[in-house]
Amino acid sequence: MATDTTVINLDIVSAEAPVFEGKVQRVEVTGELGELGIHPGHLPLLTSLKPGQLKAIMENGEEMVFYLSGGMLEVQPQVITVLADTAARAEDLDEAAAQLAKEAAEKALKGKEEKIEYAQASAELAEAIAQLRAIKTLRSRHK
Repeated sequence: MATDTTVINLDIVSAEAPVFEGKVQRVEVTGELGELGIHPGHLPLLTSLKPGQLKAIMENGEEMVFYLSGGMLEVQPQVITVLADTAARAEDLDEAAAQLAKEAAEKALKGKEEKIEYAQASAELAEAIAQLRAIKTLRSRHK
């Protein structure tokens, strides 16, 4: 049986439910050590992911953008699997809520209002910024 070497299966799963399953030409995502570009034929890989966005170039050339709160990425010869605590399509994100979360985390980091742990505030800030970046990427694609 011949395999298609121009696409690879992508599965994105959050703690709540599967988010996406389909064939893609390539994936761009932020790993723990930097940006990753994954194409069909990529060597097997297992890495943790930072909060950020995942761009998937679909079989038809269309680009889809997803927000990931972090998680794990596994690359195998026929499939890319993303396991994330939270994952969402960029078009499903609430920009106003993300902006409010960003501002609340920045305020908490300054220590003027709430007694929140610095590490938690930093994580919340990173997640809010990642959501806003995913929304911005989606908007720039539609212009």
